[in-house]
Amino acid sequence: MTVIPFTDLKSQYSHVKREVNTAIKRVINNAQFIGGLEVEKFEKEFARYLKVKYVIGINSGTDALIIGIRGLNLKTNDEVIVPANTFIATALAVSENGARPVFVDIDENDFGINLDDLKNKINEKTKAIILVHLYGQPDKIDEIKEIIKNTGRKIHIIEDACQAHGAIYKGKRVGNFGIFSAFSFYPTKNLGAYGDGGAIVTNDHKLAEKYRLLRQYGSDKKYFHKTFGVNSRLDTLQAAVLGVKLKYLDNWNKKRQAIANLYTKYLNKMVPEVNTPNEFSDRKSVFHIYLIRTKKRNKLANYLKKRGVLTLIHYPLPLHLQKAYDYLGYKYGDFPNTEKASEEILSLPMYEYMTEKQIQYVVKSIEEFYKVENDR
Repeated sequence: MTVIPFTDLKSQYSHVKREVNTAIKRVINNAQFIGGLEVEKFEKEFARYLKVKYVIGINSGTDALIIGIRGLNLKTNDEVIVPANTFIATALAVSENGARPVFVDIDENDFGINLDDLKNKINEKTKAIILVHLYGQPDKIDEIKEIIKNTGRKIHIIEDACQAHGAIYKGKRVGNFGIFSAFSFYPTKNLGAYGDGGAIVTNDHKLAEKYRLLRQYGSDKKYFHKTFGVNSRLDTLQAAVLGVKLKYLDNWNKKRQAIANLYTKYLNKMVPEVNTPNEFSDRKSVFHIYLIRTKKRNKLANYLKKRGVLTLIHYPLPLHLQKAYDYLGYKYGDFPNTEKASEEILSLPMYEYMTEKQIQYVVKSIEEFYKVENDR
């Protein structure tokens, strides 16, 4: 039976094997496993790539969000607005800092923040809004900035760019638009390490210095500590791997965009029963995930699995309905767009070296599913 994996890190590795192996061997030969030149080099290269001033390597994207928010000195009653459809780490970072996440519904056109709901959720306690560039699609940054401006309040924008390495908003790469931005280098990300990794990105010098302290026990000199901090550093081995992969990121993103275009072309032509992602002239997705919508999501996913096509759901249960957030008092019906999406969305296989033949097999399998369903 044909098997189409959801992602394929082996095929990616085969294209960078020699360089990656050389980089790993170099780190081992140098016996510098924490910090050092490899980490500093990658931080500078990633900053140059994004065209930002400062990159601070962190243990994970989750820690990048947690430490990033910690640097803003939020208080217990402060509120941070978070989209209801995202990975839980976005909200956990707020909770871990003692602040209160306030969920907002999504825009069904782009899975970003619903602007009308956002206006209703901002109040005197709102200190920040986290824009999640979900699935690799930049959110509506200027519109959200305008809403903040009209409130007359000081409200920070935070970019959760953990799924959006290289995504472009109005000619600039995401990571440039918030008080800080968080990136994840989880292995399956467009720019992925061979383990956990992340980064905080900012153009604020004082914040950058603060984040460097916070990631290393509050210290900038061994055994001397200026503040409380944690142990959350980007490993030297991972920095070396990322330094190799960064050179390929734009090309890999182009491959993902080409794959997405083929998916959309074939699906729109052959399977009118599913909705494909919308495209926007001022926002360029890097398709960390290729997402479709269908009212028969669960049946389709099961059918595809039997055909050897592996899919995932991002995400099956909205944040406001997660048990961890029962204390916030939300209920089913509070965020109708998010709830509807969680019942309809399905992520199809997506990786850089996916072939057109594989794409056609996925689409043909979806078409066959609907032929069976429509004949019933």
